[in-house]
Amino acid sequence: MKVVKNRSYFSRFQVKWRRRREGKTDYKRRRRLVAQDKNKYNTPKWRLVIRRSNRDIGAQIVTSKIQGDIVHAAAYSRELAIHGAPVGRSNYAAAYATGLLLARRMLTKIGLADKYEGKPTATGEDFNVTPVDGARRPFRAIVDIGLARASTGARIFGVLKGALDGGVDIPHSEKRFPGYSKEKGEIDTESHRKRILGLHVAEYQKQLQADDPDKYKSIFSQYVKYDITPDKVGQMWTQCHESIRAHPNAKHFNETFVC
Repeated sequence: MKVVKNRSYFSRFQVKWRRRREGKTDYKRRRRLVAQDKNKYNTPKWRLVIRRSNRDIGAQIVTSKIQGDIVHAAAYSRELAIHGAPVGRSNYAAAYATGLLLARRMLTKIGLADKYEGKPTATGEDFNVTPVDGARRPFRAIVDIGLARASTGARIFGVLKGALDGGVDIPHSEKRFPGYSKEKGEIDTESHRKRILGLHVAEYQKQLQADDPDKYKSIFSQYVKYDITPDKVGQMWTQCHESIRAHPNAKHFNETFVC
């Protein structure tokens, strides 16, 4: 039997990069996202970086150089408390609001907030930013979801939808949004709107209130603390969207995460 892993084999063995060994970075995917055409002459390649944890959702606008990544704007779901949404910071509604906050913050920074307002009211319909005559072209970015699985209805696409409605031009397909039917080949906009406004959470609240009040108080303890009943959930997120558009730079956390 031939010995493959002999001394000669190990002398040529190359250890994989640390973040690849830890399962944190897919360098093959990252290379495709970061690599810029040679004829672009140092034009930055903007990325909408979306990351999610159990308690928080983060989104950043990032460009890359040889020295490393540069974060130009960032938004986190924990910031939504300032805009009137102290609860539900990791659901789809929070993801949408985080994307909206990042979009308005970035467009305000580069002076395009007045030209590209996006979609003022969340209806669940697909939206694409169109150029304005006589103005600069819309700000364009590509989505970077890292190692997250691109499954239909995932919360990472809530951030994408929020950024789209916020006025950022992002190549996308509506097939990944909640409510899309593969059989019909179209999206149920009403179902998507319920997710954006957290109405699916309100329905579960009502169900638990009727079936098991003790379990309701346990699961929705923060909702009880802030007196957010099922009837107030949709109103809370609507007011949050209005506050974000009025004051996108109300507070900015000086934090970054490695992409």
